[in-house]
Amino acid sequence: MSNFAGYYTTPSSSLITVIMNTLRTLIIILAITLTGNMARANESAASLTDSLSTDITAADSVAPRRNIVQKVLDYFKDSNKPKEYKKFDFSVIGGPHYSSDTKFGIGLVAAGFYRNNLADSITTPSNVSLYGDVSTVGFYMIGVRGDHIFPRDRQRIEYNLYFYSFPRKFWGIGYEQGLDMDNESKFNELFINGSVDYMFRLRKALYIGPALEFAYARATKRHRPELWMGQRAHTATFGVGFRLQYDTRDNLTATQNGMLAVIEQRFAPRFLGNDYAFSYTDLRFCYFHRAWKDAIIAGRYHAKFNYGNVPWALMAKFGGSNSMRGYYDGRFRDKCEMDITLELRQHVWRRNGIVVWGGLGTIFPKFSEFSTRHLLPNGGIGYRWEFKQRTNVRLDFGIGRGERAFIFSINEAF
Repeated sequence: MSNFAGYYTTPSSSLITVIMNTLRTLIIILAITLTGNMARANESAASLTDSLSTDITAADSVAPRRNIVQKVLDYFKDSNKPKEYKKFDFSVIGGPHYSSDTKFGIGLVAAGFYRNNLADSITTPSNVSLYGDVSTVGFYMIGVRGDHIFPRDRQRIEYNLYFYSFPRKFWGIGYEQGLDMDNESKFNELFINGSVDYMFRLRKALYIGPALEFAYARATKRHRPELWMGQRAHTATFGVGFRLQYDTRDNLTATQNGMLAVIEQRFAPRFLGNDYAFSYTDLRFCYFHRAWKDAIIAGRYHAKFNYGNVPWALMAKFGGSNSMRGYYDGRFRDKCEMDITLELRQHVWRRNGIVVWGGLGTIFPKFSEFSTRHLLPNGGIGYRWEFKQRTNVRLDFGIGRGERAFIFSINEAF
């Protein structure tokens, strides 16, 4: 998930109204979809019971009704089975979780796969995920992300829209600031981000296309505002750019073989209304290889280089659920960031698997000031459960320098 935004002095009320209305609509759609999906699951279970009852003998003609727990268990029992006859295969999962950032919470994920043509079993299916979360510290989030694959994979759209409100922590800007635990301070953050990448296939596995992004960030109740180094608390940014991608992955959600190489270039110029004018280059390389039976070696290198006057909310950083798992998201932030991870993914039994990983990462103000002495270690272990075919629910325990965290999410970290 890339975060990209700049500063805007006072966003217009109409703009914020449109954004909030969009988010409210997204919440309503999520609620309707989840309710309808569970209703269909109940109808399916009832239909199955009726059909079975017609086949039993007269003596046993009165079969016991299945309770809600049994129906739910049946629902998840078959959730990972491919449904070739369905154009849109959609399932829901949710439950409690804990992380060092958000503490105890309840998360809900609705994941779906679909094809434009059911007869086309070669093209990678499109995917979409609706996700939401709420926790005891006052954190709440809702979003939608996915990849839409056009017929014969000639075009792709990758999108992500999410919103969260979070009473979180801030250490300042720069490696030394993040290393000093005495800098830990609290503030409330409201963040809205939306991005769309539209890519055309140039040749086999090679794609290029335009990219649009919007982000809004607001910091309130800052306990130590001096750590922001004079930057504004409220920011909004409109950005444009392009994306060049080489992709040979066999699957987008749980890759077993192939590679992904991505170059993203984004610009947030002043003429688009950005008070903080800057640009960035984002590089990503992932490689996947089968090591032995049911084992995948996965590697990821990521680097982000910002240029110009970068706002605090969109500086390069790591931590959270995808990169350098175990570090607090945003504890280390600066203009530039690099990290590398090597992960072993082992299927164990039926729908269960485990992963172990190790990595290194660092931040720096510019490339000439990169130092190996500032490399931070990272490692961890995780559990995988196949919620849908090639879609895993994951629980990771990550360890960093002086930090550790539990992470509950869907799909692999990369």
